[in-house]
Amino acid sequence: MSDFLFYLSLGWEHIMSWDALDHLLFIAALVAFFKFRDLKQLLILITAFTIGHSLTLVLSAFNIVQLEISWVEFLIPLTITCTAVYNLVTHYKMNDSRATITYQYLMALVFGLVHGLGFANTARMMISSEEDILVPLLGFNIGLEAGQLVVIMILLMLSWLISRVVSGGNRYLGYLFCTVAIVASLYMAITRIPF
Repeated sequence: MSDFLFYLSLGWEHIMSWDALDHLLFIAALVAFFKFRDLKQLLILITAFTIGHSLTLVLSAFNIVQLEISWVEFLIPLTITCTAVYNLVTHYKMNDSRATITYQYLMALVFGLVHGLGFANTARMMISSEEDILVPLLGFNIGLEAGQLVVIMILLMLSWLISRVVSGGNRYLGYLFCTVAIVASLYMAITRIPF
């Protein structure tokens, strides 16, 4: 049980620290135009991201997938940029188009694979020392998912509060989330160009 709690807290800290700024920017860009009424769709979306993240961690723990860390650190901010731009372009039809929602799920899953690679080297060293990788992976992913849910609830609450004060405020906040995510992620990508 203590091992499980250790990995649970590690997953929580992975999302709740300033070192996870790229992860937080991704979540902000992902949820930018969602409202509380979209919570079910949003939970599925963020779970798709966690599944991608988890899959990469498993493949990395078994040394099946490895990628030069400099490329991973460059690709992660590009996933944030793509997510923010996509949401800026399609936010007006997010709840209307089944194809748009399906594409969002696939995008979150694929980008979760990339983000998982960012933590894979550290996870590989820690998990490979364990006899059973199920407990560490389960603990880490539950901690990660819990942290993501807290961040999502804070962002949704902020959006709800602003929409009570300013008509259409949640839409403006969505523009702000996406714009900040684009600027910050492009800056990260430029500073991390691996060649």
